[in-house]
Amino acid sequence: MDRAEPIIRRKLADEVFDRLKRLIEDGELKPGDEMPSERTLMERFGVGRPAIREAMQALANNGLVEISHGERAKVLQLTAQSIFRQVDVAAKIMLSGSSDTLEHLKNARQFFERGMVREAASKASEAQIARLKETLDSQTRQLGDPEAFISADMDFHMQIAEISGNPIFAGVSTAMLGWLRQYHTEVLIWTGKENMTLLEHQEIIECIERHDPDAAEDAMVKHLERSRALYILKPRGD
Repeated sequence: MDRAEPIIRRKLADEVFDRLKRLIEDGELKPGDEMPSERTLMERFGVGRPAIREAMQALANNGLVEISHGERAKVLQLTAQSIFRQVDVAAKIMLSGSSDTLEHLKNARQFFERGMVREAASKASEAQIARLKETLDSQTRQLGDPEAFISADMDFHMQIAEISGNPIFAGVSTAMLGWLRQYHTEVLIWTGKENMTLLEHQEIIECIERHDPDAAEDAMVKHLERSRALYILKPRGD
């Protein structure tokens, strides 16, 4: 006789969570829909208010619903970016604990962006190239404003990923750049290297505009190798 599997007694809130999640998965509750009231759910599932509230909070923690004070929770539209945002805090804590992990992220970013810039050089339309040029112009105007300059820098790289037309690529780009941003030092501004960044971005755009994937990849690698030293693990407590 096979050994019997132990019976696990589940919390009511876990069971409610599973049932509500199934309603979303099956399409009974669609993105933008309001969740039923607490009273309706209590009657439907035969449980008390604490179980409903705990289950709703679990749905929110998993990015499935948005809870606003004084309003009913709403079902969210899941996207690659919203999914990555769910691991934002954990990713940043992981990175803060080890310089090796930060180096791994830099390496992953370079591997990823080499492929993205090749995609961009193969696929970019005139409108997409024009948008990259506009972003570079905007970044040039932000010289002397570290926060705005870095934001424009991130926009430039995210736009290259978006040219692929793959929302998962765009989501990965947004996540990695967001995780790296907290390690970006202002040495970029104080050493005059912001002008080098602008020149490198200009070179990348020119390669994309020529539809030359090899040259675009070389330009991106040169840019990321030069700039990777600007991202450092700051001592705890800073």
